[in-house]
Amino acid sequence: MVAKTPAGVIGLGLMGEVFAHRLIDGGHAVIGYDIDAAKRVRLAAMGGQEAPSIADMATACDVLVLAVFDTSQVEDVVENHILPAVGDGSSVIVLCTSTCDPDRIAALGTRVIARGLRFLETPVSGTSEQVRRGEGVGLIGGDRDVAAAADQILGILFPRRFHVGGVGDGGRTKLAVNLILGLNRLALAEGLVFARRLGLDPAAFLPVARESAAYSQIMDVKGAKMLNGDFSPEGRVRQTLKDVHLMLEQAERRGQALPMLNVHCDMLEACVRAGEADFDNSAVINEIARRHRSGGDHG
Repeated sequence: MVAKTPAGVIGLGLMGEVFAHRLIDGGHAVIGYDIDAAKRVRLAAMGGQEAPSIADMATACDVLVLAVFDTSQVEDVVENHILPAVGDGSSVIVLCTSTCDPDRIAALGTRVIARGLRFLETPVSGTSEQVRRGEGVGLIGGDRDVAAAADQILGILFPRRFHVGGVGDGGRTKLAVNLILGLNRLALAEGLVFARRLGLDPAAFLPVARESAAYSQIMDVKGAKMLNGDFSPEGRVRQTLKDVHLMLEQAERRGQALPMLNVHCDMLEACVRAGEADFDNSAVINEIARRHRSGGDHG
């Protein structure tokens, strides 16, 4: 078991800030770093401590939680900042929570584990608000002994979690889950717009849909946001689009056609063109509505 030494959080965006909150509430001192100074100030206001650099944080913590944007950032942080700071054979545990290219993350894991870093892939299924409430599902990829050593931290971040295989399998699981989730979100948006065009009150329709055979958890998580036009982000359009591109790349490598996902990708790209990149991903309902009004000419 890892002792309650300070935990490090690298990347203090939507999810990184939530991870810091959960660790602080769980009784851990938290040291955090983000290139955005305002995010470091918010961490200090929460009761955490700002780190002047990733290197300073790496040498002060037994466990480092990575919550950066993409695969390239993970590779850069681990190989160009953490490893040079701690050196070979350090046994520091790195928890990679970012949704990444699973093949590149598996290769990264092979490289850094050989140098003594204990590396786990730990993406989470759930919005930032669900994770804040302890409802996110951790998808753990990597050595079971390392997961056991990090169990105290993992238990705070993800009260519900599954060990899904080796490094890379966490990301593969996350991408497959997110494919289904995104299509559910898109289907809900289209259904709500369709109900309104049929003359139904969407606010009255949603509770009926929840009790029907069409129910999915996305109705609880995103339904009210779609009805109210509340696109304050719990999962941004641009982040969702990044994940969709990863899914399509993985499918292409394996010769798999994903026709429904291509529609989702098109919708998200249209939202970005409309200036909604930093909106919550429930904003796909806007694009559904725009296409209906314009008779399909949305170019």
